[in-house]
Amino acid sequence: MSDAVLGEIPHDEPAVARPKLDHKPSAPGAIAFILVLLGGLAFAAYSILVDTANAGEPLAIGAFAFLGLALLIALGFEFVNGFHDTANAVATVIYTHSLPPVVAVVWSGFVNFTGVLFSSGAVAYGIIALLPVELILQVGSGAGYAMIFSLLLAAIVWNLGTWALGIPNSSSHALIGSVMGVGLANQLMAKQGQATSGVDWSQATKVLTTLLVSPVVGFISAAVLLLLMKFLIRSKKLYEAPKDASPPPWWIRGLLILTCTGVSFAHGSNDGQKGMGLIMLILIGVAPTAYALNRTMPDSGAPAFIATAQKASAVFTAHAAGVPAMDVVAARSKVGDALKTKKVDDPAVYAALAVVSDDIAGSVQHSGTIRRIPAAATPNLRNDMYLVSDAVGMLGKSKSTTLSADESKTLKGFLGKLQSGTRFIPVWVKVTVALALGLGTMIGWKRIVVTVGEKIGKTHLTYAQGAAAELVAAVTIFGGDYLGLPMSTTHVLSSGVAGTMAANGSGLQWSTLRSIALAWVTTLPAAMAIAGGLFFILRHLQG
Repeated sequence: MSDAVLGEIPHDEPAVARPKLDHKPSAPGAIAFILVLLGGLAFAAYSILVDTANAGEPLAIGAFAFLGLALLIALGFEFVNGFHDTANAVATVIYTHSLPPVVAVVWSGFVNFTGVLFSSGAVAYGIIALLPVELILQVGSGAGYAMIFSLLLAAIVWNLGTWALGIPNSSSHALIGSVMGVGLANQLMAKQGQATSGVDWSQATKVLTTLLVSPVVGFISAAVLLLLMKFLIRSKKLYEAPKDASPPPWWIRGLLILTCTGVSFAHGSNDGQKGMGLIMLILIGVAPTAYALNRTMPDSGAPAFIATAQKASAVFTAHAAGVPAMDVVAARSKVGDALKTKKVDDPAVYAALAVVSDDIAGSVQHSGTIRRIPAAATPNLRNDMYLVSDAVGMLGKSKSTTLSADESKTLKGFLGKLQSGTRFIPVWVKVTVALALGLGTMIGWKRIVVTVGEKIGKTHLTYAQGAAAELVAAVTIFGGDYLGLPMSTTHVLSSGVAGTMAANGSGLQWSTLRSIALAWVTTLPAAMAIAGGLFFILRHLQG
């Protein structure tokens, strides 16, 4: 965005050394970048071929090409996420001359890569939980593909638009807004009398509350931390802006590099998972035999899985209140409808859950282990496990449930087994997402770095301000990762920088903050509108 909108860089502060950001990539560096990119894509293609061959599900050329296109779009989202969001992490080390720009960006990209590899996967499936149940169950259908393409393309379009204007914007906001847009469009397009789950507003409220509170936490915590540092660490050098391009004293430099590393690792661990969850949906839709179930689960765990399913079935039966028996097809339909209406604490639903749970236990018992489930039975078993796990999760949140403490414990154990069987991330998915995020970090970072480094406060960023903002950002994002909640690196860090400026009496450039706030407010409705519109168009093109 032009300086007229973001605010002119003030010239009344003492002379400080601004970093030189106009570094052209070297030829060897560009070649290495391209080779790593191509190597990552080749590794993904090879892994898919091996996985599908091992599962007895070789893909036709057309299906493989379609899968490749879908994965490229999903990885494109993570690539854009890298140069859009991760630029926040390197702004402080660049503007304090702790690391040269190129070194900072490459280091941040590597640490982002590492963060993705060590991620838990909880955030990935937290994002998926926001999607309409019927679209997840039919992810291999036209509606499922329309859902995935719509939300990914909408998030990419919005991220690229805000990046082009130099506005620090949240990729988390963009993706969640896209998910909500698809959910609403799916609900509005439903035929009269047809039940649809639309948006899971309870989960959406939980996520949006986190995204709303985290910038406030970042602002206040960074401000308090800076004041605490001033009280405890009486080093004048720490609270001064760099006067030349020389690196700061070793201990200050080490602190800033450490906090930059923490934010980069936390960003990779949290944000990298968003693409993982969507890639898993794509893989399940195109190659369900290979990816719908976790075939890496040890065979030794099958007896415990079967026993837990049978205990859960007994709990459901005890609350069925004599509801007549039903076949498994009717039971699936009953549970699916209950999830759409969010009314699972009902005797008929308990009866249906008992039938589906028995069918799950019978399928695993017949095959001996999840790994040996036949290809023809895989989609049904995966959907059954997803239906029951969602219903059990909803029962756990219900305040009106009549379950005893022991029964709740039994169902919680069953939920864990079900999620172990369906919620997994192959190593190659983590590696390719990590490469996309890490390589994206090394491209297009300058616009956001300049905004964070020069256009939030009225004075140049000091060493202490950079360290305080990044330390708070790292801790906050790690907390979100632990709780399985998506966090906005952009908003936490930029609000942290603003907090340190306010605490230091440096003054704030309100034009910049208004632009960031405007992006924060408009991202959700804009992403919802773009994704909902794309979903509507794609569904009609499919007839």
